[in-house]
Amino acid sequence: MESSNIDAVLRDAVNKGAVPQVVAMAADRSGQIYEGSAGPRAAGQEEQVTPDSVFRVASMTKMVATVAALQQVERGELDLDAPVDTIIAEFAEIGVLEGFDENTPRIRPPASRATVKQLLTHTAGFGYWFWNADIHRYEEVTGTPNVLAGKRVSLTAPMVADPGTRFEYGINTDWLGEVVEKVSGKSLKDYLAQNVFEPLGMARTTFSPTAQDRAELVPAHVPTEGGGWVATEIDLAPEPEWWAGGHGLYSTPREYLRFQQALLNRGTFDGATILRPETVDAAFTNQIGGLDFPTHIPSVVPEVSGPWNGPAGNKWGYGLMLNVRREPGMRAPYSGAWAGLFNSHFWVDPRSGVTGAIYSQFLPFITQEALGVYADFERALYASR
Repeated sequence: MESSNIDAVLRDAVNKGAVPQVVAMAADRSGQIYEGSAGPRAAGQEEQVTPDSVFRVASMTKMVATVAALQQVERGELDLDAPVDTIIAEFAEIGVLEGFDENTPRIRPPASRATVKQLLTHTAGFGYWFWNADIHRYEEVTGTPNVLAGKRVSLTAPMVADPGTRFEYGINTDWLGEVVEKVSGKSLKDYLAQNVFEPLGMARTTFSPTAQDRAELVPAHVPTEGGGWVATEIDLAPEPEWWAGGHGLYSTPREYLRFQQALLNRGTFDGATILRPETVDAAFTNQIGGLDFPTHIPSVVPEVSGPWNGPAGNKWGYGLMLNVRREPGMRAPYSGAWAGLFNSHFWVDPRSGVTGAIYSQFLPFITQEALGVYADFERALYASR
């Protein structure tokens, strides 16, 4: 594979200030086909970022937690159609936010009981503060912290839609992690270590990085007024009250690629099987019926995330956004993908037999400049094959 064009994409991205640093990885069904990196681990420092640097993968955690739940389904321990409140009693206390009487939230019971499958598919009704103005206001007026604070009380935030009525991206997978814990009788941290990370050889992927891994952690950056980048102390909660299936993992690009390769190979990689082929196939199949992934999600907290603007008709499988059309020179239809808040992205393209990922560490999420870099990487990767 000719990699010089991909290398140039990464160098130019850093040199032009689109991202503070970047690592990119790719594999096909026979093994790794590309790795590259550019830029400093921390802005202004000489040490360069590498595929073994540690990143907060944030919402790329969601697919890992989804795999855990699907493993329990395969074993007959978990029913996707089960109401969540039959597994977690306190879930029955969650209502739907209808609006506000001045600064008092108006909450009613949901019209139906949310199911485990609805947690997997972001149709249970939960939102995120940075993309939903009502949840942002709710957290402000009630003093409820958002989920990044690591406080269990954040899970008490209400739904913003009745279960099954629309796709709403939010804390669904955090609740799913709680389901995995209840069913397994283990912490999510231990369950994932034993059932996903150890089998796949992902020894450094964890909710709790070692001191050495923290020393190799890429700082979260923010833009400066002059157009550059500055490293910050922004981080996930170092000692959270719960293990967040929606965002809590740290990993390296090289290790997370092993997880991607397992998905690309229908559940098996390097002699380890984490899911059955038919289960993986279902993850890449529309699981939200006539609902669609939104074409536009406004930004509520611009310093955390920009708005989402995407093509019409995208679907959701299990843990993965599914594109329904192929853009010129890019992934095939019904590839599965997702991303992390600190600007890491991955996709798995079963039809083309390729998977890729690209990593930076900065806020806000999905800037237009960064999205351009990610698209250029993807096009260069497919053009090189």
